[in-house]
Amino acid sequence: MKFLDLAKVYVRSGGGGAGCVSFRREKFIEYGGPDGGDGGRGGDVWAEAVDGLNTLIDFRFQQHFFARSGGHGMGAQRTGASGDDIVLRVPVGTEILEEDQETAIADLTAPGQRVLLARGGNGGFGNLHFKSSTNRAPRHANPGQPGVERTLWLRLKLIADAGLVGLPNAGKSTFLSAVSNARPKIADYPFTTLHPNLGVVGVDGHEFVMADIPGLIEGASEGRGLGDQFLGHVERSRVLLHLVDGTAEDVAQDARTILTELEAYSPALADKPRVTALNKIDALDPEMLAERQAALEAEIGGPVLLMSGVSREGVTEVLRALWSRIAPSRKPAEDREDKPWQP
Repeated sequence: MKFLDLAKVYVRSGGGGAGCVSFRREKFIEYGGPDGGDGGRGGDVWAEAVDGLNTLIDFRFQQHFFARSGGHGMGAQRTGASGDDIVLRVPVGTEILEEDQETAIADLTAPGQRVLLARGGNGGFGNLHFKSSTNRAPRHANPGQPGVERTLWLRLKLIADAGLVGLPNAGKSTFLSAVSNARPKIADYPFTTLHPNLGVVGVDGHEFVMADIPGLIEGASEGRGLGDQFLGHVERSRVLLHLVDGTAEDVAQDARTILTELEAYSPALADKPRVTALNKIDALDPEMLAERQAALEAEIGGPVLLMSGVSREGVTEVLRALWSRIAPSRKPAEDREDKPWQP
């Protein structure tokens, strides 16, 4: 299945049905009177987050979603049928934006969450509604209200506990394949990863979800390379794993490039808890390894872990460091303020 994380949709709610002008004429009834019914209500357009979806590919083939209009009122005080609602089933983590792609309407982060995108129009009143002591035979009815038409953007942000960031060929995909059952594409050229990948990682009896996104390069915030379009997939992460290629000529400059791009994209993303690891240490001799570790620690102002995704040396220590930052946010349900309601 092709990964798609941005889709444009056009939605329109149903219009209300028109009211009816009708008079009661029955045998043996001396005085009839108005009996026109009201029009039916138009259908609504909803969006609902559901489990089992991880892409917006369905919205590439269908972009228009129009709810049915309500039926017209009829005689004998009969109200028109209401129009059926339409529900857009989207993956958990979908953000719904206005046409300007900046104004947020809703952020669906849990299964079952729903948001009303377009409300159906009310049906018009039939002439029975206008009967009064001074107007015994009204001959007018209201038309139904029109539906609401909107152009919206759906943007998917994957929900993961840990997010992988780094330059192209830093070894992110190799690391993800080494610690999970994910099988991302791995090759010895830049931009092997063209779309995000998810994997479930286990360490010391605990499990968490890790997201791998395409590598960033200098100027990604200005659209260079694949740009920063995929950074939204690590925005929800509790911790970032910054992988630096230990075989690079200047590891400090490589780290500085990534930190600059994170800051340019979002200061909140740059301030997230971060674990920095020097990768590919199996290709370095001890003297060069110590030199590059010291340079990287001086650049980021903190400790640097050593690991190799190929030989799996130091991988467990990196996973433990990630879990130590994820665990505090995973409180038991009885300790959380938002614990589920119980009767």
